[in-house]
Amino acid sequence: MRTQFTLISLAAVVALGGCANMNEVQRGTATGAGVGAGIGAVLGATVGPGGGRRAATGAAVGGAAGAVIGNIWSSRMEQQKRQMEQATQGTGVQVTQTQDNRLKLDIPSDISFDTNRSDIKPNFRPILDRFASGLVENPYSRVTIVGHTDNKGGDAINDPLSVNRAAHTRDYLASRGVASNRISVDGRGSHEPLVSNDTEANRARNRRVEIFVAEPQATAQSPQYGQPASGR
Repeated sequence: MRTQFTLISLAAVVALGGCANMNEVQRGTATGAGVGAGIGAVLGATVGPGGGRRAATGAAVGGAAGAVIGNIWSSRMEQQKRQMEQATQGTGVQVTQTQDNRLKLDIPSDISFDTNRSDIKPNFRPILDRFASGLVENPYSRVTIVGHTDNKGGDAINDPLSVNRAAHTRDYLASRGVASNRISVDGRGSHEPLVSNDTEANRARNRRVEIFVAEPQATAQSPQYGQPASGR
């Protein structure tokens, strides 16, 4: 039984390890299958006699169920990504996917906020309107909004400013029907610049808001963002 369980567990690990070379749908399916197989094997091995056979059966059933769940999750993320790309097309907002399989919107300061202000600019509102519509259609996703600044003004100004920018973005989405308990906010001040703050153009790049979208599984398993180092 131990040998069979070890082989099943190894298969699950290999499935997870292969995800790096897969697209989003394949990665979600493989992850779900691997996790499902591991859980199924554990349950099968612990219930009644014939633990080895039950472990193998449990792994097969759990893997199949996990693959289905993983595929559904990845399909939702694919749909959400398309919605986000459509919502931001031609605006300068970048939609990317993080290593931990979240979707990310990078929103530059010329779209989102004026210097030293946390009020949402008029040309940012249509983007958030379309984004909110997608979130309402996908009620299981979770959102994290992170505000950033350049290094002018010092931490006493920039740290709360970055939080206020994230909070105002959350409040706007909530006013468009997105439940506020789905949204968490954070501010990093000037501590996580994209580029050096040595020119005005670079400082403008660092004044930004990042919006992360994740399914519940990804939210539970995602590592925390990097800890603050030193914004506007």
